[in-house]
Amino acid sequence: MNFEELFWAIQVLVGLGLLVTAVAAIRLKNLVSAVIAMAVFSLILSLEFYVLQAPDVAIAEAGVGAGLTTAMYLLAIKNTTDEEVVE
Repeated sequence: MNFEELFWAIQVLVGLGLLVTAVAAIRLKNLVSAVIAMAVFSLILSLEFYVLQAPDVAIAEAGVGAGLTTAMYLLAIKNTTDEEVVE
């Protein structure tokens, strides 16, 4: 397998991973599971940026997309109470 075939194989795998995690984030009923699926989506997207030779963008995507955004969503879910839904 030469370099070009390996590159396209990685592209296909990354694309499938992005598609699967995006569908999972939309279809999951549990909010925490959906947030984790979105974090995995961001990690796979940062891998794609790294493969496309943009390591600075990959690091930013991993830090902000997978780390900070996930933490913010989880804090928002934690601070949301069931009492608000009942009212």
